[in-house]
Amino acid sequence: MLNRSTGEFFRLCPSTDRWKRTNQKVESVNVAIREATESDLPAVLDLYAQPGMDDGQVLPPERAREIFNRMQRYLDYRLYVAVVGEETVGTFALLIMENLAHMGVPSGIIEDVVVRLEWQRKGIGTAMMNRAIDLCKARGCYKLALSSNMKREAAHAFYESLGFRRHGYSFLLDLL
Repeated sequence: MLNRSTGEFFRLCPSTDRWKRTNQKVESVNVAIREATESDLPAVLDLYAQPGMDDGQVLPPERAREIFNRMQRYLDYRLYVAVVGEETVGTFALLIMENLAHMGVPSGIIEDVVVRLEWQRKGIGTAMMNRAIDLCKARGCYKLALSSNMKREAAHAFYESLGFRRHGYSFLLDLL
C-alpha cells in the first residue's frame, strides 16, 4: 500500500497481520479509464477469472452479453475498463442511484473491482477509483460506497489510502 502523503510503501506482514514499511517502489503507468463496450467483455471475463475474484468461474460469453446489454438500459449503471496501450488491465462497475431519502441526493456504489495481477501496484486501481469518485462528484452524490471481503486486508488498506473509511456493517444473505 502506498501512503500518498509520505510516498512510503507498506506491505501486510502475514505473521503479525500488521503493516510494515518496505523499499518497494510503486510504478505509475499511463492508463485510460473508459466505459466498457460489448467488445470488451472477453477481457473483462478474463479479469474476473483471476484468483480472488471468481477463481476461474465466469459467465459464458452469450450470457455476459445479455447481462451487459441489460445493464446498458439502466440510466446510471455502467461497466468501466482500465486500458494500458491496447490491453485491458482492470475493471469496475458503478451504479449511481437516485434516492427518495437524503433529500433526493444520489449515491454511488462500486462493484466488481479487479486489476490484472501483473498490473497491480502500478496506479491502475487508484486511477479507477479516482474516476468513480469524479463521476459521483459530477452527479452530486452525497456518498460513494463499496464492500470488500473481510479477508482482503490489502484491499481495505488500499481503499483507506484513497480516503474511504470503514462505516457501519455490511450484511449478506446467501440466496443461492
